[in-house]
Amino acid sequence: MTRTEALALLGEVSLGRVVFTQRALPAVRPVDYLLDGDDIVVRTYDSSALLGQARPHGAVVAYQADALDPVTHLGWSVVVTGYCRPVTGPADLARYARLLQPWPRLPGQVMDRAVRIGPHPVGGVRLVAAG
Repeated sequence: MTRTEALALLGEVSLGRVVFTQRALPAVRPVDYLLDGDDIVVRTYDSSALLGQARPHGAVVAYQADALDPVTHLGWSVVVTGYCRPVTGPADLARYARLLQPWPRLPGQVMDRAVRIGPHPVGGVRLVAAG
């Protein structure tokens, strides 16, 4: 699968998983996201572990999204690796707040922060019926 095909597929779904390091161990979080150009944008809250890793200089993360049929086991999966950095511009934060309403909310937490993942490299697979 080409980079262009993989990014186009990422644009078709809104839920994926971000993988990062927390206390020297791998951590995985389900997140909803949007594509802004080729960048993956995830809204989060100020004390999140993901945002903590992205400050101040960013961190290498992995991101995976897929669309798999649980009955036929057909579909696709895209995995990207990239540098995760905090979004700091007030105009960008306001735009993402309008465009992306995250579903996982923690009691008492306001998702007023965001991170941007620049995907390099991008890879994917299509799961097709054996022929």
